[in-house]
Amino acid sequence: MNNTIEYKGYIGSVEFSEEDNLFFGKVMGIRSLISYEGENSTDLITDFHNAIEDYLEACKAEGREPEKAYKGSFNIRISPELHRQLVVCATSHQMSLNSFVENALRKSVSAS
Repeated sequence: MNNTIEYKGYIGSVEFSEEDNLFFGKVMGIRSLISYEGENSTDLITDFHNAIEDYLEACKAEGREPEKAYKGSFNIRISPELHRQLVVCATSHQMSLNSFVENALRKSVSAS
């Protein structure tokens, strides 16, 4: 089961409230809150698409660029010792730290 939906490059979560008997979600990866809901999957997808369209139209009307999710840059906090170990390992493989970490993450995701 896939718990995400995608439209125009925006990825949204899919959740279900048993109490409300309602599917709902929000767009992930941006600061703006864009939420949607539906009584069934078709209604949820329609409301998701409409929410994205409304967001894009509002940005255009206000003369601002819509946020883009997952631009390819993120910061993580790790221990100084792990940071040192990663740099040493990357250097021994004649790689930049960024390339080394990207390769490690890519391998981890493909193994899932």
